[in-house]
Amino acid sequence: MATGETGFSDVMYDLVSVQYHSLKAGHDYGQYVRDAENAGKKEIAEFFRSVMEQDSERAAQCHRFLAELSGTDLAGPAAND
Repeated sequence: MATGETGFSDVMYDLVSVQYHSLKAGHDYGQYVRDAENAGKKEIAEFFRSVMEQDSERAAQCHRFLAELSGTDLAGPAAND
């Protein structure tokens, strides 16, 4: 099991990273939807909504995986205190 500088497994770090970036992107896409709607581009607004929904599901899946790994050796040093 490889660990990075944080002491947490690469898998945990990767899941947290994907979850963070998915949530951050989802927040940003809200503005993109508004921009497209304000420009009268309904099809593009729907595209951004779809992308936002995909990122939301991606973040939720990461959350489920993180919960599954919690309390295991992959969870890292904080879980073992």
